[in-house]
Amino acid sequence: MTDQIALPFQWPAEEDERDFIVSDANRLAVKHLEHWSLWPVMATVLTGPRKSGRSLLGRIFAAKSGGRFVDNADDQDEERLFHAWNAAQADRKPLLLAADVPPAKWRIKLPDLKSRLLASPHIAIEEPDMQLMAGLVEKLLNARGLAAPADVIRYVVPRIERSYIGVGRIVDALDEAALARRRAVSLKVAREALATIGVTEDTYKLL
Repeated sequence: MTDQIALPFQWPAEEDERDFIVSDANRLAVKHLEHWSLWPVMATVLTGPRKSGRSLLGRIFAAKSGGRFVDNADDQDEERLFHAWNAAQADRKPLLLAADVPPAKWRIKLPDLKSRLLASPHIAIEEPDMQLMAGLVEKLLNARGLAAPADVIRYVVPRIERSYIGVGRIVDALDEAALARRRAVSLKVAREALATIGVTEDTYKLL
């Protein structure tokens, strides 16, 4: 019996009200999940930084594929993971396990589970690139009811830490600065927001 080729997903998925932004930081992971029927085993481990959208991606994947998604898999009961892995092979329904680090760095006590996880494909979401950071800043500001002018995004993105945490920090700072001054998000507000997280023009020149 041959596997049916999985059709590419439509991103973002209609099942979730939030968008998953695809960029070079996560493109390979998305491509791997799109073609789950070609996996050598019906299980994959997904790693990525916190706030990277890995949980959202996992939920979208489960909804699209009819498979199962387990978040924070390295903290789950090992017996349950073992049976879930075996069930995925028997039912030919994909299992996606998300964690901070790959299985080789987990503290796995059950030898049979360890061998299965080490034999499973591993994909990773990387730290965000500039394109993804810009999209996330715009998305998160819009989610708070704030307009995200293009000039503001172009100004702040190169000046902040290249991480998902860094994106969250600047969005919080922009939100607080705009609220405190009862202004729309502008370049002036952006400069003030950056200063609150320790970024000035002088520090930016040193980066």
